[in-house]
Amino acid sequence: MLKILSSGFYTTIQDLGRFGYGDIGVPVSGAMDLYSAKLGNHILGNNHVDAVLEITLSKFSCRFDKETIICISGADLSPKLNDNNIALNTAINIDKGTVLTFDTPVYGVRSYLAVKGGFQTQKILGSRSFFNGVTDQFLIKKNDIIPFEKFNSNLGRSFSAVKINVEHFNSKTITVYKGPEFGLLSKEQQEKLTNTEFAISKDNSRMGYRLEELIPNDFQSMLTSAVLPGTVQLTPSGELIVLMRDGQITGGYPRILQLTDTAINILAQKTTKNTFKFKVISI
Repeated sequence: MLKILSSGFYTTIQDLGRFGYGDIGVPVSGAMDLYSAKLGNHILGNNHVDAVLEITLSKFSCRFDKETIICISGADLSPKLNDNNIALNTAINIDKGTVLTFDTPVYGVRSYLAVKGGFQTQKILGSRSFFNGVTDQFLIKKNDIIPFEKFNSNLGRSFSAVKINVEHFNSKTITVYKGPEFGLLSKEQQEKLTNTEFAISKDNSRMGYRLEELIPNDFQSMLTSAVLPGTVQLTPSGELIVLMRDGQITGGYPRILQLTDTAINILAQKTTKNTFKFKVISI
């Protein structure tokens, strides 16, 4: 079992998400940065769909009440085991009673804690991913107990390590496809969309990121249409909203851009006041 000592800013259980339930209004959810979450599982030899802890920003701590092997991937939030610094993207033996802490962010926003065999929380609609209204719990809290299977560290395993992909965290280029309503934009609006360096507003979460810079428009209202994680909507006020993993499944604003899968992962490691530019690519 994993005992939560401090829940941190925003910590959840996530896997790759739940699919096929959009018709009843259930979003995909899943790890914000799927690249990092899958990397941690891969290093441990887990199944790529195994559940991990998604730890946002800092001040998280926990105690392992049985032995296992872990891997920490994604953002560097200064992880320590029993007050000793540890490396990211490598397999680490854990003894019973070991305390893991996260503190000051060095780079990135979201870190992933994977254990051998994955966390064994309840599956709902084929996924362990937390989401308010679908799962009984949507945030990890202090004193929570999270189950996982004990792993005998004497068994054979690979201690592979992966070099950090710095561009994943530092890149200021967000690749996108043209959205269904991109053609409604004038040439001037299209140029502004791709030439502007956008800043993420303080209103950012697993549901979506609002951007500070505006694209003025006089578009008429449109029928509610399907949207996806990575859909960029343009509001009547000119504000852009980038939907993220917990975003709704329909929306009534023009869908002017669609982030690539890689771009969603990169954006997930950015937060308030971080900046970037959109780069339109062809399918």
